[in-house]
Amino acid sequence: MRSLESERDTLFVWVGEKATHLVYTLRRSPLTILGLAIMVGFISVAVLAPFIAPYDPIAIHPSDRLMPPSKTHFFGTDTAGRDVFSRIVYGSRISLRLGLIVTGLSVAIGSLIGGTAAFLGGRIDDAVMRFTDLCMAFPVFVLAMVITASLGPGLTNVMVAIVAIWWTVYARLVRSKVVEVKEETYVEAARAIGASEVRVFLKHVLLNSYSPVLVEVTLDFGFVVMLGASLGFVGLGAQPPTPEWGAMISSGRSYLKTAWWYPTFPGLAIFLVVLGANLLGDGLRDILETRTR
Repeated sequence: MRSLESERDTLFVWVGEKATHLVYTLRRSPLTILGLAIMVGFISVAVLAPFIAPYDPIAIHPSDRLMPPSKTHFFGTDTAGRDVFSRIVYGSRISLRLGLIVTGLSVAIGSLIGGTAAFLGGRIDDAVMRFTDLCMAFPVFVLAMVITASLGPGLTNVMVAIVAIWWTVYARLVRSKVVEVKEETYVEAARAIGASEVRVFLKHVLLNSYSPVLVEVTLDFGFVVMLGASLGFVGLGAQPPTPEWGAMISSGRSYLKTAWWYPTFPGLAIFLVVLGANLLGDGLRDILETRTR
C-alpha cells in the first residue's frame, strides 16, 4: 500500500515539474504561444465549421459572381457566386484532416520500420536503410505527383501518395534515436530482469525515442498541408466543387488582377497554418530537447 502511494506521489511530483517547466518555457517564448494559438484557432474553425460558415460552401449563386469583400460576404465570392469565407472554413477540415492522417500514418509506419531495423541491426538494418535512402532520392513533389496520377485524382489517393513518401523521414529519425537509446543502462536492466525483446523494444526503447519525433511531426504538419494543397493546385487533389484550398487558388489564379480576393484568402489560410505549425514546432524543440536549451 505504501509502495503504491509512494509511486503515485512520485508521479504527481513529476507531472507537476513538467507542467511548471512547460509554462515557464512558453512564457519565455511568445512565438510559441502564437503558433499554438494559430493551430488551436484553425482546429476550432474546422470543428465548428457548420456554425461559423454563413453560407453553403458548394451552393452556386450566379447573380453573386465575383463580388468583392463586404459585410454580406467577408472574403467576397468566386466565379460561381460561392462565398469564399465559407469555403475556406470548410476547407480547413480537409487540409487539417489530411495533415493529421498523413503525419499519423507516416509516424506509425516509419517508427515501426526504422525502430525495428535499428533494434535488430546487422544486415536487416543495412537493407532497410538503403531502401529508405532510395525512396528519399526522388523529389518529394514529383514523386507524389507520379503516385497520385497513377492512382487517380482524389483526396484519398493524395494521402496514400504522401504517406508512401513521408514515412522515410520518420524511419531515419527513429532509427538514429533507437541506435542511441538501445545502449542505455535501463535497457540492459530490463533484459536482466527477464523482459522479452518485444517488451524491451516497445516499452523501453521506442517510447524513449519520442521527443525528436514530436518536434518533427509538428514541423512536418505544415509542409504536408502545403504539399496537399500543391497537388490540389495541379488538379490531382480534391475535385470540384469540394472546397479545398489548393484547388481554390488554382481556379482563382486567373482572376488575381480583377478579383484579388479569390486566390488571396485561400493562400493566406495555407500560410497561417504553415506558420503556426513551424512556430509550435520550434517551441516544442526548445521544450523537449535539452541539448537545444
